[in-house]
Amino acid sequence: MAGQRSRNLYNPHGSDPFKLSRSKIELFTECPRCFYLDRRLGVGRPPGFPFTLNSAVDTLLKKEFDIHRARGSKHPLMEVYGINAVPFQHEMMDEWRENFKGIQYFHRLTNFVITGAVDDIWVTPKGELIVVDYKATSTTSEITLDAEYRGGYKRQMEIYQWLLRKSDFKVSNTGYFVYANGDKDKEAFDAKLEFKVQIIPYTGDDKWIEGILLKIKKCLDGETIPLAGDKCEYCPYRDAAGIYERKA
Repeated sequence: MAGQRSRNLYNPHGSDPFKLSRSKIELFTECPRCFYLDRRLGVGRPPGFPFTLNSAVDTLLKKEFDIHRARGSKHPLMEVYGINAVPFQHEMMDEWRENFKGIQYFHRLTNFVITGAVDDIWVTPKGELIVVDYKATSTTSEITLDAEYRGGYKRQMEIYQWLLRKSDFKVSNTGYFVYANGDKDKEAFDAKLEFKVQIIPYTGDDKWIEGILLKIKKCLDGETIPLAGDKCEYCPYRDAAGIYERKA
């Protein structure tokens, strides 16, 4: 049950590095107020429902690409899309994929430890790493990255690219989204859901990250709760509920 938390809070007078995940950076870009309430005051948003089907697709895709990782071979989808790369083999790969661990980098200027768990990494013959993110959906529309909410997907990939660069790897600006699209056009379910899988390229630009980290640092060091994000759906509800509770 959601409530006030006493752990994993930012202390503006502390000296220990503060761990900041990729998802919390995204929360700040969405709503500085919700971010401050969460990381500084310990009042997080109510948790969403787990996307267990999406997680199942992620797991199966990882297993599938891991077969080719062990062989050092291309996945057939790479051949179809003309991608000259193979799944990257590295001793840290399992940890880089693990939630609450992931790729980590100590950002000295802010005293933050930035973390992010990748879905996959591929590598070109020249040793350039390619960030890969798995997504699951079910739509009859063309899948593009143009939808507003998919801006978060782009920032997600750019943070992973930035983290790998900060870990002294050579990283391609181009990453890929591997989209599994559930087919709803079958005549019957027959206890089986089939997916069409496609790869969508995205050219990332991580120049915004340094600036946002400084803004986050300033936000957390402040003693005033910041304004809500323009499109936050939680803050208007919280404010409206508070008005009626005070009247009761």
